[in-house]
Amino acid sequence: MAVLKVSGLAKSFGVNTVFKDVSFEVRNGERVGLVGANGAGKTTLLRCLMGQEEYDKGSIFLSSGSTIGYLRQDFKYTSQSIREEMELAWKDVLYYKEKLEEMSKELAANQLNETLIETYGRMEERFEFLGGYDYESTTRKILTGLGFSSKDWDRDIHGFSGGQKVRINLAAAFVRHPDFLFLDEPTNHLDMSMLEWLEEYLKSYRGGILMVSHDRYFLDATATGIIDLENHQAYSYRGNYSQFLKVKSQKIEAQERAYIKQQEHIQETEEYIRRYKAGIKAKQARGRQSQLDRLERIEKPFHIDSLRFNFEKPEDCADKVLDILNLTFSYEQHTIFNNLYMQIRKGETVGIIGSNGVGKSTLLKLIIGEETFRDGHIRVGNRVKLGYYSQELNRLCPHYTVLEQVENTFNYGEAAARNILGMFLFQGDEVFKSVSMLSGGEKARLTLLMLFLDRPNFLILDEPTNHLDIMTREVMEKALLAFGGTILFVSHDRYFLDKVATRILELENGALTEYLGNYSYYKEKKKNMEEYERDKAAELSGKNIKNHIHKVGVVTTKEHAKSKSLRISTFTANMQEKLEKIEMEIQRLETTLKMYTIEMNQTPEQYETIMEFYTDTKQKLDNLYKKWEQLASSAEQ
Repeated sequence: MAVLKVSGLAKSFGVNTVFKDVSFEVRNGERVGLVGANGAGKTTLLRCLMGQEEYDKGSIFLSSGSTIGYLRQDFKYTSQSIREEMELAWKDVLYYKEKLEEMSKELAANQLNETLIETYGRMEERFEFLGGYDYESTTRKILTGLGFSSKDWDRDIHGFSGGQKVRINLAAAFVRHPDFLFLDEPTNHLDMSMLEWLEEYLKSYRGGILMVSHDRYFLDATATGIIDLENHQAYSYRGNYSQFLKVKSQKIEAQERAYIKQQEHIQETEEYIRRYKAGIKAKQARGRQSQLDRLERIEKPFHIDSLRFNFEKPEDCADKVLDILNLTFSYEQHTIFNNLYMQIRKGETVGIIGSNGVGKSTLLKLIIGEETFRDGHIRVGNRVKLGYYSQELNRLCPHYTVLEQVENTFNYGEAAARNILGMFLFQGDEVFKSVSMLSGGEKARLTLLMLFLDRPNFLILDEPTNHLDIMTREVMEKALLAFGGTILFVSHDRYFLDKVATRILELENGALTEYLGNYSYYKEKKKNMEEYERDKAAELSGKNIKNHIHKVGVVTTKEHAKSKSLRISTFTANMQEKLEKIEMEIQRLETTLKMYTIEMNQTPEQYETIMEFYTDTKQKLDNLYKKWEQLASSAEQ
């Protein structure tokens, strides 16, 4: 049964058509992704469906009695805390709860009032139907799943980060278990653990879902259907995003062939009519004209204008593009990095991943010199020219027009500036728009243009796919894959990480763990490590720990270190803190060594490369053991 049915929907703003004759339906259990270029009208359509925007004609049917959940994009709260925001979601339930409590007091004083008893019964039945007896446990379950502790419930809601506010909005949308969900860019600002939680939650959701998203990995994982909003119309496809792409490509190719064949037929027929319309074959010519008039014309396949650019061939530079050694950085007495090590070589494409707030963007700012560090070294190689893309898009001057931004930054004349702007889809009078009036997607394109004109050989990109539609992301991916220089980037876009990265660095607890492949490789290795740990735990069960230490050495050195540190009661607070940091780094390096051991067994063809990383990591680990022993000895004395 269709929970949502849309028929012949149309919407215009003045003379500008947003969409026309849009028809589709969503059934219970279906998760439909709404995709299309920036400006295609996805959010406007969603607002029409939600009753927040008037539409010109057509009809929208929602099954009778259906409850709706909506994930909004804004963070304009009237509530002061998460608790208050959740109470708004349960407003009707709390109303009945309050009334039932009042009536309970009345009944205690007047137990024989049949009218009161009957009213109380009806109200309690409604309260139960709305989930009143479970609302507290349901709220707690949703908020816990989204990473909020009970201490967070009464914090100032405006003090949370962007990612946390998205999670608050998700909780408000999900907490009532509505029959239908409207989700507008649900993956924005979420880190990977939350993305995975969201995907699992939606896959188990029994109602219907319509979701606007540019996240291809998310759409592949969750969508059972795709609605493509293109050229003012909506086209429905079954399957996830990858399946949609395949079918759409086949459809366009078939339409292109049919269109060309028909155009050839039309040209031949018109030529026949032109030649014989006044001769002895005039009757046949008129017949062919009649056929031509009745012919149902095949439309030329619609092609959206897209960016057209490739980075220029980068100038040569040193083989060691970036060296970071023993980097330590703190913010407001909180240590972000401790003895961080990283090396980037020429030609690598390295993606940094990690939870929100672990310091990924901060690390990039330290590299480019926007932030200063306390201890350690950051060395950029000879002849390395940096090109930095900030997720805040703060390189743009809000007082400039688009044209002035290029002219003044790069000393271009108007003709040259217009030419380059056209490549990035700023055409005609659009070049006179104020930068401050541009959309997020337009600002991202203009920032990308400026990066292109910088002609760097080392790209440092902070969330480069934010604000970009799917088509622009694909153009960027192709440009980066063709780029002959070095790339270091931070991203939560798993599809982008899979496509572009040749090495993954996971930032966790102030340290980096290395994975010698793309995102899929990283996921596989994480899974292998979890299986390895489980197998080792099972193997150790009931065995003598001392024998195991002799057998595998480094695997249990950390545990030995922890037990030793616990026996030392005379540590100063400063000494204890240093030991704990070293123990944390030892744990990370031991995990890395285990990973390399697995890799050498599984990929012998990469033995030499992996062995180099293994040896380097083993040396660092040995040095840390020595440092630990020295500190422990000092403390005991």
